Amino acid sequence: MTPQEEIEELIARVAMGDRKAFQRLYERTSAKLFGVCLRVLKSQALAEEVLQEVFLRIWNRAGQYRANGYSPMTWLITVTRNAAVDRLRQLARQGHVADVDDLAGRLADPGPGPEAQTVARDEARLLNECLAELPPNRAEMVRGAYLDGASYADLAAATGVKLNTVRTWLRRSLMQLRECLSS
Repeated sequence: MTPQEEIEELIARVAMGDRKAFQRLYERTSAKLFGVCLRVLKSQALAEEVLQEVFLRIWNRAGQYRANGYSPMTWLITVTRNAAVDRLRQLARQGHVADVDDLAGRLADPGPGPEAQTVARDEARLLNECLAELPPNRAEMVRGAYLDGASYADLAAATGVKLNTVRTWLRRSLMQLRECLSS
């Protein structure tokens, strides 16, 4: 059983009022959900308090979860983030958050936005297409050196090719990649 299937089963059992499944779900997910609370709230005490509320919501709303191919952790994280954001908004209304910029900074997703993700995917696709034009052993060396962080000496030892030859192949491969990427 995959971790996703296990969590889905635990949520289904929680929906039926199974306390042991609830305890197991807490053990399997509370650390990650606490991290979500802490990232939004920036306060351990508030994060602990909101996490308790989250698990109360999960106990009461487990029947609303529907296995639909999405990760059950996505549902749990969404419930958690929404609870943390609700608490931040409540604190802002009560004047406990310093200012709107502070609130906005806590709510902002630090990850790349949709446009940046699309650009990164396109660039990765183009790079993979250009790597496919290299001889397979050279493409693997480029991946090893520049994506996996292997040293030239490591590559030479792994392939049985002389160190100077590895350097030459990598330099030529990079020139070919540069030409491919710029066209």
